Amino acid sequence: MDGTAIFQGVSAIFIAAIYGMQLTIVDQLTIILTATLASIGTAGAPQVGIIMLTMVLQSIGIPIEGIALILGVERFLDMARTTVNVTSDLSCATIINHFEGEDKK
Repeated sequence: MDGTAIFQGVSAIFIAAIYGMQLTIVDQLTIILTATLASIGTAGAPQVGIIMLTMVLQSIGIPIEGIALILGVERFLDMARTTVNVTSDLSCATIINHFEGEDKK
């Protein structure tokens, strides 16, 4: 769920910037940690990343009303996240296949 983790991190920083919040290094590390953990636990269904984004925003005190700022383009972002996720999954499968020698048969 690479795309979801990237989306949540970028969205949290974007919303914080819109609200004029200064993020400390601890806040940024908290975003990284919660976005990574949230992306691991996210179901592979459309629009679920938005629900998990609320958890990331609440972890550092960003108002969750800021999600409304990205809801208009969420569908396009969701398609881009799916592309990133599928590409990374296929890349890993290809690399493992190469090292196991399955492609030589």
